[in-house]
Amino acid sequence: MIKNPIRYSLKLFLMLVLLMPSEYLPAQRQQRELTTTNNRARRAFEDGVQKYNLRDINSAAESFRDAIRIDPEFIEAYIVMGEMFQSAERFHDAVEAYQMAININPDFYPGVLYQFAESALAIGKYMEAGDKLRMFLEYDPMPENTRQRAIDLLSRSDFGLEAMANPVPFEPENLGPAINSLNDEYAPTLTADEQTLIFTRKKPREDTNYLHLGREYEDFYVSYRKDGQWTPAVNLGPPINTQFNEGAQSISADGLHLYFTACNRPDGMGSCDIYYARRLDDEWSRPVNLGPPVNTASWDSQPSISPDGRTLYFVSNRRGNYGRMDIWMTVRNNEGKWAEPQNLGPVINTTGREMSPFIHPDNRTMFFASDGHPGMGGMDLFYTVRGEDGNWQEPVNLGYPINTYADEISLVVGASGKEAYFASEQTGGQGGSDLYFFELYEEARPQMVTYMKGFVFDAITNRRLRAAFELTDLESEEILVQSHSGEINGEFLIPIPVRRNLALNVWRDGYLFFSENFSFDDVRTGVDPHLYDIPLQPIMEGESMVLRNVFFHFDSHDLLSESLVELSRLFRFLEQNPDIKIEISGHTDSTGNFSYNKTLSENRALSVYNYLVDQGIDNSRLSYAGYADSQPIATNETEDGRAQNRRTEFKITAND
Repeated sequence: MIKNPIRYSLKLFLMLVLLMPSEYLPAQRQQRELTTTNNRARRAFEDGVQKYNLRDINSAAESFRDAIRIDPEFIEAYIVMGEMFQSAERFHDAVEAYQMAININPDFYPGVLYQFAESALAIGKYMEAGDKLRMFLEYDPMPENTRQRAIDLLSRSDFGLEAMANPVPFEPENLGPAINSLNDEYAPTLTADEQTLIFTRKKPREDTNYLHLGREYEDFYVSYRKDGQWTPAVNLGPPINTQFNEGAQSISADGLHLYFTACNRPDGMGSCDIYYARRLDDEWSRPVNLGPPVNTASWDSQPSISPDGRTLYFVSNRRGNYGRMDIWMTVRNNEGKWAEPQNLGPVINTTGREMSPFIHPDNRTMFFASDGHPGMGGMDLFYTVRGEDGNWQEPVNLGYPINTYADEISLVVGASGKEAYFASEQTGGQGGSDLYFFELYEEARPQMVTYMKGFVFDAITNRRLRAAFELTDLESEEILVQSHSGEINGEFLIPIPVRRNLALNVWRDGYLFFSENFSFDDVRTGVDPHLYDIPLQPIMEGESMVLRNVFFHFDSHDLLSESLVELSRLFRFLEQNPDIKIEISGHTDSTGNFSYNKTLSENRALSVYNYLVDQGIDNSRLSYAGYADSQPIATNETEDGRAQNRRTEFKITAND
């Protein structure tokens, strides 16, 4: 290593001494500390320092250049000018100034090698940054924290070179003038059917009565996909949009729940808070502040709601962070209360900034932005997958050219896992920041999710109903979706992971609950959804329903674990309707001996009976029977018909 003492104090000296007005500097210090002996160059330099103090960057730069023209070896002028350009984020100019100082004498202030690398990484000059960092790391002695920062920057320059040498597929397409305008559009969010797009638009404020809130403001806009094209975006309107700023939103998979960020509102708890509104058919409810413990006196923003509606991810700078901005999560209980938020931990969060979380409808894959994980420079986009143990796996950088040396901040991915939407200031757009979409390369795609849509209605009157529903994975008992159908029109939209054994339960007070079992292998598009209208039968004596998610071992009355979701729903139904008595019945197909089938069907009904009694249902409300194949609901001539006949039912025998 080079055994030359590093003048680490030079930058501090330049900041604390040289940047002070010259009358506060002793003449002998001025003469001793500056390398130039030319008084004209010195005066031009001091003039530049004074203008820099006044934040007049352009005039200061001219003065520094005058000093350099007078004395081309005036190394301090190059260094201070470079620092000035770097602080003003004029990184190209900073790199040029630092390089001139290095050409004169890299040993004069080796710290300039580090500063050169910082600015070079900010404009994607990875090779040049790496070269300077390797030179810098040759100097000794060096504070350990300085060395570690340099090593971290070197890893980023190496990552950038490797990523550019191995680009990922990326062909972004502008969403066009229906969505984008001369203003900035960003922060897109989609419903599960990928037919509704809500985004944020920043515009100049026209109402002079609110200029005290800023000359620009943010509003939500919405567009719908019709015949494969996005309709012209329209303002989401009141009560969501106000004279304040609304942005960084997340819409639930079914399009009925909106979480968003609003700042400096009269009912706010901190600088920015998270708000919630619910769609009532064609109108939105008045937004409410989520309040504590979600919102605090800190900055709380950028929500993302999980497809089951129970977990909210968001960004905060509250106490307990690992870095400047961290991703947090909170879970809503059955009473609708949000739990104390939990930090996602050091696998996700770093000492830098983690922002813009987006939880995919598969409820396992999260995309987010970070400048703390190894990346191309600035904010990069990453994804992470939650493992079977519930823990988040090491984040993966989405790669170049999705990520560049500039900031890439927000990304959402459609339910199918193929189409991704993001904001960018690429040339050739409509103006400013525009929304784009691209086909996400296969390795980064989340689990495929299709969807089902339809409406809930009264089986007697055909009246549309608001009803609660749950979609549950029968193997893991994980609730994948929990929501309601529309307030008036009874419509619902459910994201459904493919190739999983699922149970759908729908219920409303005064009705039998609805039960269905299914598994989808195909992903439907927005123009070809799984359509399923759900009739709810009013509670009346004599009415019955099939428990489609009650299963037994083959040729046995032992219940499979996949039955627990349905049996729990039946238990809750009986708890909520204490005046009801039911008969549980077992049925078989016509295959085999009738006597054997009757015993098997009766024992299966008894297994359900015993489960309910064990859970606390009074046995006086329950009876059971086995009917073998005497009450078929389908033909026994086909396998599909026989499968329908092998079933467990319950019938209301009394409703007091």
